[in-house]
Amino acid sequence: MENKGGFRGFLGFFVVVGVIFLIVYMMNNNSTTRDVSYNVLDFKADVEKGIITDVGIFPSENVPMGEVRISFKGVDGQTVFFVSDINEIEEIVQGDSKLCEKYEVHAIKKDNLSSTMLLIGVIAIAVILIVFIMTSMSQARAMSGGSNSKILDFGKNRAIKIEPGDEGAKTFADVAGLHEEKEELAEVVDFLKAPEKFTSVGARIPKGMILVGPPGTGKTLLAKAVAGEAGVPFFSLSGSDFVEMFVGVGASRVRSLFSDAKKSAPCIVFIDEIDAVARRRGSGLGGGHDEREQTLNQLLVEMDGFSVNEGIIVMAATNRVDILDNAILRPGRFDRRIGVGRPDVRGREEILEVHSKGKPLSDDVDLKKVARSTVGFTGADLENLMNEAAIACAKEQRKFITFEDISKSFIKVGVGTEKRSRIVSERDKKITAYHESGHAILFHLLPEVGPVHMVSIIPTGEGAAGYTMPIDEKDDMFTTRNQMFQEIMVDLGGRIAESIIFDDITTGASQDIKQATRTARDMVTKFGFSDVIGMVNYADEEEVFVGRDYGHTSKAYSADTASNIDAEVKKIIDYCYDEAKRILDENMEILHKSAALLLERERITREEFEALFDAE
Repeated sequence: MENKGGFRGFLGFFVVVGVIFLIVYMMNNNSTTRDVSYNVLDFKADVEKGIITDVGIFPSENVPMGEVRISFKGVDGQTVFFVSDINEIEEIVQGDSKLCEKYEVHAIKKDNLSSTMLLIGVIAIAVILIVFIMTSMSQARAMSGGSNSKILDFGKNRAIKIEPGDEGAKTFADVAGLHEEKEELAEVVDFLKAPEKFTSVGARIPKGMILVGPPGTGKTLLAKAVAGEAGVPFFSLSGSDFVEMFVGVGASRVRSLFSDAKKSAPCIVFIDEIDAVARRRGSGLGGGHDEREQTLNQLLVEMDGFSVNEGIIVMAATNRVDILDNAILRPGRFDRRIGVGRPDVRGREEILEVHSKGKPLSDDVDLKKVARSTVGFTGADLENLMNEAAIACAKEQRKFITFEDISKSFIKVGVGTEKRSRIVSERDKKITAYHESGHAILFHLLPEVGPVHMVSIIPTGEGAAGYTMPIDEKDDMFTTRNQMFQEIMVDLGGRIAESIIFDDITTGASQDIKQATRTARDMVTKFGFSDVIGMVNYADEEEVFVGRDYGHTSKAYSADTASNIDAEVKKIIDYCYDEAKRILDENMEILHKSAALLLERERITREEFEALFDAE
């Protein structure tokens, strides 16, 4: 209603202005046309041509200035122009025998009209301003005191409430691949349905549960499913919805949220990305009076303070549990921490089946095979994979999604869209072919990595000149020391192949070197894989403005230890380089064949690449 009222106000304003301009135009328009480009010389020429039929001279108060109105043959209306000396016009007219009898000199023209128009304009503007001010004051009073007060609503919560049976409601049937997580949350559903079952034996249901896991693993979906299974209202909002630039607004919204939740109890309050409001107090430069910290303090009180929130279960989700304040993680607030990790092969297959509903699949699509080749994919990744496959199918105007569509989407999601239109020189193609072949050979021969899924020298949207995509067919929980050594060897394989073949090196291996260095440093500082450094963690865990304190930026170890760490990292890199070079030297013929095949086809599959070894 307020928007409609504002629209009517603006419409009325433009109507009033339009009417005023219309009146001015009608008063000032007497079937005449003012031509500022017309002058005395033009008038004299038209008189000599004989095309002027009538002349009217209107002297002004400021004689000899005046206004001249003339009529032309075959033209309706009059043309008006102003002259500085009307006597000159009279001489021209009197010099024409036909026209001298037809001109007329009128009485002195006074400027009353212009004064009147000026007065009318001033009065109109004053009326418009008065109406505008009165309308603005009326709206301001409505905002400050009305039932729909925007100012008072500013401190209210912005949670989205989903009632049982609403369109957005979910159940455990909509959640695939998270069996243990659903079993743990089923206790909450039982309590909401039959609380006396627990209270009769003195049990207290957890007040809060925090879902922890990587992005896209289904934390928000799980929370919705709990509310849908229990048949209770579900309040959902993000942690950033609490925080504003105005002091006190966040705390006010927390109070408003729990006040509304009490009215709908039993219910579930879900705060997504809670790390936006529940970071450790005292971190960064905000200090104790930071608005975010006031919001957090109010949230702590509401969850477990003097007020009683019976029947309200708070659920939250985050992928940065390490930066949350300890006070909010203690029992009595978030009693349970539920890890929502990446799905295993069985979970990925179930998730693919869910996201394949409504998508016609051809006979060659094997979801089990897709699940085995998508190790590390989250539920959101798998949904995106199937959606990209459906888009690729629709672009080719086919009615069924083929396995080729899924394979192309797998590459698009993994490494980016191929840029076939990009012009690449033959020299760069050859360098890229040997570079990627070096990676691929090591992927194939080293037992702890690979096998190769696709090798290509087609540039991608990520800025890479080509790519070698492996498939991790093992759902290993741990990474071994040998596996990390082999990963570094694979990273260095492209640079080694360049140096062997071209007796020179390029900048194309910069990202590979960066990845290899990061892996080697983690082996030394984080995982205790170095005999010299030992099993001591020297990794930099804290981040400035995110971690504990702004001042904690110095290294927690001596310069000698830092020197030893650098030496150990270089030792690992050098060892992996020598081993990888030895393997490529032993398979030089395969390296040449693979590069030649890539230059011919630009992209080769696993079967085509492995056939190079079978031919030996």
